[in-house]
Amino acid sequence: MRTTRALLTALTAVALVVTGIAAGPAASAQPAACNGYVGLTFDDGPSNGNTPALLNALRQNGLRATMFNEGQFAASAPAQVRAQVTAGMWVGNHSYTHPHMTQMSQAQMDSEISRTQQAIANAGGGTPRLFRPPYGETNGTLQAVEARYGLRQIIWDVDSQDWNGASVDAIVAANGRLTNGQIILMHEWPANTRAAIPRIAQTLASKNLCAGMISPQTGRAVAPA
Repeated sequence: MRTTRALLTALTAVALVVTGIAAGPAASAQPAACNGYVGLTFDDGPSNGNTPALLNALRQNGLRATMFNEGQFAASAPAQVRAQVTAGMWVGNHSYTHPHMTQMSQAQMDSEISRTQQAIANAGGGTPRLFRPPYGETNGTLQAVEARYGLRQIIWDVDSQDWNGASVDAIVAANGRLTNGQIILMHEWPANTRAAIPRIAQTLASKNLCAGMISPQTGRAVAPA
């Protein structure tokens, strides 16, 4: 009887797994193998109001991303910078006050970048190696300042348009256009972006793409180090 009961228990467990109703947390949508890596990026954080929900959504769906933080917000919400790192995210520099930097003097550019490097480091986010210029606006003077701080400039290949009121469907579709090595622009504050994350994970998995890190050497998405 014991053998029969054990066999029935084992068969029941197998059936539950096969039908997808086994107990425990739901598995994240991950591809069986990574045939390429893409860079998910979120600008304009951190904040006590949005960062925790974004990090929870990313973690629950097995995704890692690069968070391009503004220095002023890193200074005012340092615990959220630490939370980003603890959640396995990478932290980049997105200027201190999000100005149109190409309209600034070299000294002003330097101040925007250096103060952000310091604010992120003070908050426990390490010393950023990636810089995203606000609005994607850049010139030779800005790039020279970036180089002084050992920063790689990162723009994007795909714009999710989440900053412009894009729907959840549109944000998911934008992520679906990514190919190996490419980077997408998203922001941490739109509710639609956070709502899209489970479907973003599913979309990438269906293409055997994984969320990777952005290489400071090449500026492209690669396997996490």
